[in-house]
Amino acid sequence: MDTTRPLRADSPAGNTPAPGPDAAAGETHMTPGARRALTAAVTGTLIEWYDYALYGAAAGLVIGPLFFADADAGTSLAAFATFAVGFVARPLGGALIGHLGDRHGRRPAMLLTILLMGVATVGIGLLPTTAAIGVLAPVLLVLLRLLQGMGAGAELAGAMTLVAEFAPPSRRGLYTSLVLSTPPAGIALATAAFLGVASLGDEALLAGAWRWPFLASAVLFVLAWFIRRRLDETPEYRAAQERAAARGERERTPAMQLLRTRRSALAVAFLSITGHNALNYTMAVFALSFLTSEAVGLSRPEALAAVTLGSLAGVVATPLGGWAADRFDPGTVVALGSLLGAGYVFALFTGLSSGSALTAGLVIAGGYACVISLTSGAQGAFLAGLFPPRQRFSGIGIAREANGALVAGFTPMAAAWLVSQAGGAWWPAAAFVSVCCLSSALAVFLWRRTHPRAEH
Repeated sequence: MDTTRPLRADSPAGNTPAPGPDAAAGETHMTPGARRALTAAVTGTLIEWYDYALYGAAAGLVIGPLFFADADAGTSLAAFATFAVGFVARPLGGALIGHLGDRHGRRPAMLLTILLMGVATVGIGLLPTTAAIGVLAPVLLVLLRLLQGMGAGAELAGAMTLVAEFAPPSRRGLYTSLVLSTPPAGIALATAAFLGVASLGDEALLAGAWRWPFLASAVLFVLAWFIRRRLDETPEYRAAQERAAARGERERTPAMQLLRTRRSALAVAFLSITGHNALNYTMAVFALSFLTSEAVGLSRPEALAAVTLGSLAGVVATPLGGWAADRFDPGTVVALGSLLGAGYVFALFTGLSSGSALTAGLVIAGGYACVISLTSGAQGAFLAGLFPPRQRFSGIGIAREANGALVAGFTPMAAAWLVSQAGGAWWPAAAFVSVCCLSSALAVFLWRRTHPRAEH
């Protein structure tokens, strides 16, 4: 039986955090510890999305010919399958590292995520290709993607949890949206990096220039590790642990407790970001191969420039979604963004198929500014409000990364397959993304109807 129900702020369904020693209920400013947490969260999230967008760009442009000899470099299903593999490992990372974060604290969990991602990303940059070591190359590539996925599987969940628990209650939406505005920056940084090496020409790119952006990420990882070593534990987590200790409670496996008592919250968390992920990864990953296909005919640098331009719009607009979440409520903003996405995706594909790099960049920018800004900006506050502090890291991690494995990771491959099956027509892929967006809006709407006090 599902025991999910709206309770007071410090119990399983409150959206407003229980005030800790550093965050009284009426405060609107952040303490020094909170500012360090925000810096650590933003840095790690930037790296996570730089890594994933970097591999997404590589999957659309170079992974096929270098690691799968018979694959088409443009829309290779094999290359997109290795992109999806990283998402398959994310729920495992979300569950295991989320357990560590709920059981032993946010700081050690956040250090582990950055270590796993750093080793995997730099490892991909050093990996020999199939021409050098044969079939071992794609095998090692898959293993590194699994390792990268495990680290990334807890990174954004941990970042949202960390900032939500430090943020003043009345500013939870805004401050978590600052973390969630970082993914478009990571995407833009990665595509700009690939744009730089792609401009050297196909021969130089395939000869080894593609490795440089992967290896350059080592600098970011060292910086993030240094910042995270100075993190404090969140006051809300400390308070929850102290209350549990006073009552003699000891929750050994937060994930299992979630599955027993909060199945509805997990399901809603999963469904609420389905449209967000489908649209986001269509614009950030699939668009690159679609734009460089024979049907559209853009060059690699033009496609990369269009995605970079579009991604930057999300950096600026996402905090507006966070402000709206604080002004109204997170569920309303997420549902509205999802509904907008269901219709906007058709305009997106119309612009992508125009053959103009400028038009493609503008419709991608519109998707980030008008849709992702809302679904991403309000996402942190909405998801944090579904789970109590002692299960929050696990709850957000499991729900987000299960969706990542089933929706985000496979959307580029599904879109490529749908376009291929339709003889190059884009409307089936657009319809797929639209249905994903509608499912998110419906899930949030039904949740708010049955749990009217859960976000207040």
